[in-house]
Amino acid sequence: MKRIDNQVSVIISGMPSVGKTTAAETIAKKFHLRHVAGGDMLKLMAYDRGYQPSGSEWWDTKEGMRFFAERERNPDFDKEVDRRLGEQLRKGRVVITSYSMPWLSKSGLKLWFHAKQKTRAVRLAGRDNISLKRAFAIVKKRDAENKRIYKDLYKIKFGKDLSPFHYVIDTENMSADQVAKAACKLVSEYSRDLKK
Repeated sequence: MKRIDNQVSVIISGMPSVGKTTAAETIAKKFHLRHVAGGDMLKLMAYDRGYQPSGSEWWDTKEGMRFFAERERNPDFDKEVDRRLGEQLRKGRVVITSYSMPWLSKSGLKLWFHAKQKTRAVRLAGRDNISLKRAFAIVKKRDAENKRIYKDLYKIKFGKDLSPFHYVIDTENMSADQVAKAACKLVSEYSRDLKK
């Protein structure tokens, strides 16, 4: 696969456990882009403050929840993550997974991934080897937290206002590979359109 246009960057958003990371990693590899995850950047900030974040399930541990409580008291955490993500977008040639950047940036191809809570809970349970009941509780909690955080920070109607997005991919009945393939096709088409 040839490298895509230097101007192309991709921002993927969607509710937790919808398939963002797998698709972003595939896009990055296929099109020779950097992959930057907002969640990983937030973990680096947690590490700088003495936490020991590791793995996707860290957010649901006691330590992860303690960091979340600190994060809720200080909106500068999320604003700093978004500032750093904005810098990465300005450099170009990056695929970013972020809850808020599609609303905050005018650049990049913006993809929203959608799936029902139950479907996402099944995926989370399989990924983190936890019960479906626990996974469903986590998904519901994260959905509510994200909606509240980004409404408070930026007045974003997270999950409702999809106006910033070029495309919405319904991942409900798709495997992770199918989602990644569909996203790659859109990136290819977007890159061709830029060159016209």
